[in-house]
Amino acid sequence: MWVVATAGHVDHGKSTLVRALTGMEPDRWAEERRRGMTIDLGFAWTTLPSGGTVAFVDVPGHERFVPNMLAGVGPAPAALLVVAADEGWMPQSAEHLAALHALGVAYGLLVVTRADLADPGPALAHARAEIAATSLGAVDAVAVSAVTGAGLPELRDALDRLVARLPDPAAGAPVRLWVDRSFTVRGSGTVVTGTLGGGRLSVGDHLELADTGEPVRVRGLHCLGAPHARVDAVARVAVNLRNVPRERLGRGDALLTPGRFRRTDLLDVRVAGDPAADLPATLTLHVGAAAVTARVRPLGPDTARLRLVRPLPLLVGDRALLRDPGRHHVAGGVTVLDVAPPPLTRRGAAAARARVLAGLDGRPDLAGELRRRLLVRRGELTRMGVPVTTAAPVAGDWLADPGHWRALAARLADETARYVAAHPLEPGVPVDVLRQRLDLPDRALVEALVRPPLRVRAGRVGEDAGDALPEPVARAVARVRAEYGDRPFQAPEADRLAGLGLGPREIGAAVRAGELLRLAENVVLLPGAVDDAARVLARLPQPFTLSAARQALDTTRRVAVPLLELLDRRGVTRRLPDDARTVVAPPGVAAS
Repeated sequence: MWVVATAGHVDHGKSTLVRALTGMEPDRWAEERRRGMTIDLGFAWTTLPSGGTVAFVDVPGHERFVPNMLAGVGPAPAALLVVAADEGWMPQSAEHLAALHALGVAYGLLVVTRADLADPGPALAHARAEIAATSLGAVDAVAVSAVTGAGLPELRDALDRLVARLPDPAAGAPVRLWVDRSFTVRGSGTVVTGTLGGGRLSVGDHLELADTGEPVRVRGLHCLGAPHARVDAVARVAVNLRNVPRERLGRGDALLTPGRFRRTDLLDVRVAGDPAADLPATLTLHVGAAAVTARVRPLGPDTARLRLVRPLPLLVGDRALLRDPGRHHVAGGVTVLDVAPPPLTRRGAAAARARVLAGLDGRPDLAGELRRRLLVRRGELTRMGVPVTTAAPVAGDWLADPGHWRALAARLADETARYVAAHPLEPGVPVDVLRQRLDLPDRALVEALVRPPLRVRAGRVGEDAGDALPEPVARAVARVRAEYGDRPFQAPEADRLAGLGLGPREIGAAVRAGELLRLAENVVLLPGAVDDAARVLARLPQPFTLSAARQALDTTRRVAVPLLELLDRRGVTRRLPDDARTVVAPPGVAAS
């Protein structure tokens, strides 16, 4: 199936033409038929001579209903521009063409209607000249009369030629179905319709509402008036949603493939049309079937930042238009350059941002995005519309600009050396300290940056030789060994430790290096004392008291109490209700 939207001035015969081509009534409302004027979107379809099907989105032509027209044209890949032979080029002909140009519609067909009432030549020549200067370029043109049927076979052939030129839809693309109509069917519940521009919908699919991210499920699908289990783009489709109240959805909402779109209310764009500096401060942004008020901040000659009153699911490269509803004027076409732009808080930030945007063309560029963002999660880029199939994460799902990553690795080595020099008694740098100094969002990035001779151990980064004690501390520990080696359960007093140069930081370093064992504050033994104590206590009559243990170990209560508590914690001894103890694990287990 192909989808084509009509466009043109009011009362130039768009609906009459669709009716003649399809045999279907595109005007859905009784008031439209009574007044003979289309107010809202209409839908009809027909089979072409080639056997293919073309569906028409028929739009209103009156200036009061331009927002409705844009909702129909926005998602359509091609347009049928209609001009009446007896009236020629008119104001809404120009505004509709300007909208098609702003949206970047590149495929179209000119139809001059009412050829039975006037010579179609002048209207055809004028319209062709106007169209040639837009994104549509040179188009086929057909003169018809819906009343007599003249030219309709030629129009069908021209439609076949038009749809044959349309690019194939992206079959694997995520679904973004802009809702142009929402209603309730008795017994079925809420139904929404839209033009499926890419991807595939199937009954049972899980989608999410663009406005809230709420999950929804497809209960049923209709296409061309018939139920389908699956619908591939491009197609007009009606989607029956399970357990979704009608009031939750309306025109301009969207159904999305979960996790594939970023909802944003802040975006940087390139504007084609009025100079950015001349744009009003407030305009309406039309994209897909949505119309959202936007605050405009000019950045460069043709770039601007838009702040939307509500977030939309936009991708880099999306086309939209800005319109001034008060002046009935299309201010310019919009190409989305960035859906997650940086804040402009510093002096000169806007000018710097304009220079960056000047080099962007709206085509998703992985290398460029990494160069600008330096570090970004893979999923974030995917939700921006940037393909990341060729990029390998540096840690988890983090992607990095290669040059920035190399610079970070060099900075990590420098910061580690600086920290170790300032804190010689610590076994390396805490990972969180490096994360803060390098301004990284994730600890995993710090660990991924570590290269030999550095390594990560126990939450710190340091060299493999980082366990070696500074020389003064090593000498002090050697003095302790010399003085207490034959008295393993005697602990140096605090003043003796201080005299040896072993303050709290030095003791901590020696304990981390496994050169001393800390029982309590200012109570340290040599590291083999626990196993030695277990062997001594195992030879005592069981159970034994604290006093018996103290005498057997030839130590003081100051050492015996915390030593026995340590043995209890390690499961070597068990404390009984009467405060006696018994050895429950053989000697040697204490070191485990």
